[in-house]
Parts: sequence; structure tokens; C-alpha cells
Amino acid sequence: MALFKKRTVGKPGEWYYCLEHKKVEEGPECPAKDRFGPYSSREDAEHAMATARERNLEWETDPRWHDAPRDEDTAD
Repeated sequence: MALFKKRTVGKPGEWYYCLEHKKVEEGPECPAKDRFGPYSSREDAEHAMATARERNLEWETDPRWHDAPRDEDTAD
């Protein structure tokens, strides 16, 4: 008897972007490690990579997530 049931079918209206096949799919067709989502619409899933790029850029340029520069003269 399996401890965990594999979820092969998504809920109606769930959209995913498959990173492996570079395509939009309704319901999870590929493993979770290979997809972004769920998204509420096909259009949102189609823009998954652009959304990820925008969020990464925001994170990389957010000063709250970077340490203050080290003073090289007083390094331990």
C-alpha cells in the first residue's frame, strides 16, 4: 500500500508552465520540480518566465537583501 498518492490530475482551471518542455499545460502533466504554477489563467502561465525574470531582478536590486559592503582594512 502506497503511503502517498501521486496527484496526476490538477483542479479545473489550474495552469502550469513546464520548464522541461517549455510549454503551458492545464493540470500538472510534468513533475513539480519541472514546472511553475499553478496559475489562474493560461495567459498568466504563458508569461511565467517573464514574471520570474522580473521578480529575480527586483530581488537582486533590493537593498534590503544585500549585506553592507565590508571594509577591507578591518577584515578579521
